[in-house]
Amino acid sequence: MSDVHPDFREDVEGRVEEELELPPMFKVLLHNDDYTTMEFVVEILQKVFHKPISEATRIMLLVHKNGMGVCGVFSEDIAETKVEIVHHLARKSGFPLRCSMEEA
Repeated sequence: MSDVHPDFREDVEGRVEEELELPPMFKVLLHNDDYTTMEFVVEILQKVFHKPISEATRIMLLVHKNGMGVCGVFSEDIAETKVEIVHHLARKSGFPLRCSMEEA
């Protein structure tokens, strides 16, 4: 049997749970525009978000129909990096594709 007092154990376990909270998560969104090609959006979804072609096509169609679509949910640092990569690749290819993030 343990020599640890039960109240002490509960206090420590409570503090450990508080310290192990998960970081906030963020949705990365693509926004529709009249200039970026559907093919380029599918390519971005495959290369940056590692989506298979069928899922990339489905998300692209949601972006096209609804004006916006979720590419994935990530920690803040990863979401920020993916937004920057999308903007860089879009500008490099001459497209005005917008990408943003919001708390999930």
